[in-house]
Amino acid sequence: MKPIFTLFFFLLLSFQLLAQGPILVDEKRFPLDPQLSYDAAIPSPEQYFGYKLGAEFTLYANTVNYVKELDRLSDKITLYQYGSTYEGRPLIRLVITSPDNHKNLESIRQRHLKLLDGSASEISSVVKSDPIFITYSYNIHGNEASSTEAVAQVAYRLAAAQDEETKRILNNSVIVLYICVNPDGRDRFIYWYKSTQRNVLGYEPRDLEHYEPWPGGRGNHYWFDVNRDWVWGVHPETRGLTMDYQQWMSQVHVDFHEQGYNNNYFTAPGTTPRNKLLPDTYEALSDTFGRANIKEFDKHRISYFTRDAFDFFYPGYGSSYPSVMGGIGMLVEQGGIGGGRAVQTDDGGYNVLRQRIFDHYTSSMATIKKSVERKEILLQYSANAWNPNNSKTATKTYYLSAESPYTLDVVNMLLRHQVKVERATKAFTVSDAVDYHNGQAGSKNMPAGTYIVSTSQPRNLFITSILERRLAIEDSVMYDMATWSAILAYNLEGYASNTKHSVSTEAVTQAQMHTTGVINPNAQYAYVIEWKQRNAPQALAQLWAKGYKVRSCHEPFSDGKTTWGYGSLIVLIERNEDKLARIHPDMIEIAQKAGVTIHGLGTGRMGNGMDLASGRNRPLKQPRVALLVDPPFSSLTAGQITFLFDYETGLPIQRVRGSVLQQTALPKFGERYGAADLNQFDVLILPDGGAGLGELFKPEQQAQLRDWISRGGTLIATESAVSFFTAQRSRFTSVKLIEPARDSSTAARTVAYEDREDYYGKKRTPGTALNTLIDNSHPLAFGLGKELYTIKQDNNSLAPSPELQSVGRYASVDKAFVAGYISEDNKKLLAGNTFAGVLPMGQGKVVFLQDNTQFRMFWRGPSRMMQNAVMMVPSFN
Repeated sequence: MKPIFTLFFFLLLSFQLLAQGPILVDEKRFPLDPQLSYDAAIPSPEQYFGYKLGAEFTLYANTVNYVKELDRLSDKITLYQYGSTYEGRPLIRLVITSPDNHKNLESIRQRHLKLLDGSASEISSVVKSDPIFITYSYNIHGNEASSTEAVAQVAYRLAAAQDEETKRILNNSVIVLYICVNPDGRDRFIYWYKSTQRNVLGYEPRDLEHYEPWPGGRGNHYWFDVNRDWVWGVHPETRGLTMDYQQWMSQVHVDFHEQGYNNNYFTAPGTTPRNKLLPDTYEALSDTFGRANIKEFDKHRISYFTRDAFDFFYPGYGSSYPSVMGGIGMLVEQGGIGGGRAVQTDDGGYNVLRQRIFDHYTSSMATIKKSVERKEILLQYSANAWNPNNSKTATKTYYLSAESPYTLDVVNMLLRHQVKVERATKAFTVSDAVDYHNGQAGSKNMPAGTYIVSTSQPRNLFITSILERRLAIEDSVMYDMATWSAILAYNLEGYASNTKHSVSTEAVTQAQMHTTGVINPNAQYAYVIEWKQRNAPQALAQLWAKGYKVRSCHEPFSDGKTTWGYGSLIVLIERNEDKLARIHPDMIEIAQKAGVTIHGLGTGRMGNGMDLASGRNRPLKQPRVALLVDPPFSSLTAGQITFLFDYETGLPIQRVRGSVLQQTALPKFGERYGAADLNQFDVLILPDGGAGLGELFKPEQQAQLRDWISRGGTLIATESAVSFFTAQRSRFTSVKLIEPARDSSTAARTVAYEDREDYYGKKRTPGTALNTLIDNSHPLAFGLGKELYTIKQDNNSLAPSPELQSVGRYASVDKAFVAGYISEDNKKLLAGNTFAGVLPMGQGKVVFLQDNTQFRMFWRGPSRMMQNAVMMVPSFN
């Protein structure tokens, strides 16, 4: 009977333990180096916050105040604010090293930068005697919050620990901690979490505190995933960080993340595809750090994995950007998103915040220790990577036409990354110029003003990775996108050459600005703004804000000296007589603020094209715009559209909850939202969000929506929302969706289970550049050229038809593919079909934008289409 009693007692005890749930802060299981001796004058995180790490989430302001206290009390830490977020939160960097190194920090930093372009003897001296530079970025995704909790302990350990190992670390390294890259997202998450947090620990997976509401805390203020923005610097979080990073040019960088709470810890190395331009020793060195983490995890029974799930191909991550900048950039991913302070995992265990902090703290310290151990090897690695003679590719020169609207965006981006850019002072010829449009080489005459970038400089790896037309891909199944060439993304006229040509140039050292001003500011008849200018939409928004009546030209016109293209803006003075006293200074102000050139004209009679006051030049009425948000819509696309209009264009755009449409019948959006009648809007934008639109727009709502359009409304459907409004889905329109047929081949029927991911992955189009043909006489394409690079992320398109105005079509099979990856079947499927079109419906219209026209706000070439859809299309019949 005794064994039976023992078994019964054991089972009873087990059930009691399960009923009790997890231990929130298990200091024995997840210790944070309590065995070390610490400076008693410096408070630990627990002493400062008033709770043990892992017991609560810490608001960003409290973390900032804590590291400020460390800065005040310790001679090993210097705090610096490198920027501010949209919501005004400070972006903080800590520099941690020994007191002696701190006294000479600037001279050490300047010596360190000799690794980029110093003499052989200078480089050798730095490698043998100088400290290694290490940078860490924490919490770039706001709701992956455990890493900023961990950084408090990392900073405390380095500032206050008095053991010999810590002293050796600080003597031999300069450690830079970006304590929280995305404070706005972090606080959005934490304030929400605290508002749902239970008194009794809510570890059940179905509890509210494990289900973040839309848009979640992952993104920044504008809901962007800023971990895709390290190269482009669209946002202050990444723009400030990368500009600061250039001061340090570290040998080792780790970007700290979380993944779903059921996953184990991921550490380097990653999986394919990888950037094949990286030095051959990159993989072995990154594996060294992964093994250092694993050694510590094995000691503490922490589960982990490597070489799976995460690739390092796209250079805009926090792990890959440092790699193309000559360091060993790495990613670590802790299981934890949605876990709150504690959650039960699908295998019956528990994931607690304390463990997540412990894991990130452990990997932070393990990587620092290994970096110091391999100091000379890593310093030499960077020196070799920065030497253009060691590049895997031949020296190449890139030429960027100054005439493209977005050229200065690319030039200024390169300057922020300390890339050397030159500008031609005289016209010249390149005999072997490879045209980015078609990939063909030939002789090309280039004018003065052309921007020139050579890979014969320290940041050669970055330059090639960002500007090259096509990069070699070792695997067609990838985590993110397959191409990102800045020349394609910004739709530039660009060329490349493998030959060094003799060109008269000047160095470009300052940020480049668009030419602005008013030519003939005291005009008597009208002011004209060329619409193809990069900032023309901003000028139109400012004209509307000041109450001006504005027209848009239906076709190009010329006064004999200057020609203005489709869509150019016309401000007739006679139509704005109520503003005669201020029209001239207003034009000067708008030109300066928007960044455009405005022409004043003394007559309305044109030498070619329609006269300025022709009825074919349509009056532009400022539209009242609604953007649907909330599920089922993508917060990423919604954020990009909001940013495009709110931040960049300066046009008011109201974000209306799509869920309200399910509560009330159209056209009412609901009394509690101020009786926002759909009839009070002229334009309705639907972001990416195909799944679930059937619930949002049921037959009754569709009928009312159709009525609103027929009376003059403009519906803009983007990405997957396009599919819903086609004949095959809701039958809202007669437009036919073209999509891949179900694969019923023998290969599909017999593919092995282990091969299914690769088999179907190769049928995806994972962010590929396609060439398209544009009808730029249509208002949807005003300001664009006749061809355009679009970024393709699916395999859907629309069938051209007499009813559908096909404004943008994919080029033919042999000309459509530019860069990235796409299967032959999908090339054929898309060729000649429509990706951007307008369907008239009564007095209104439906605008279809199958591809994301403002993808991450760096694939800027097509973004004018979205601006036109809102600002131009509603006024043209």
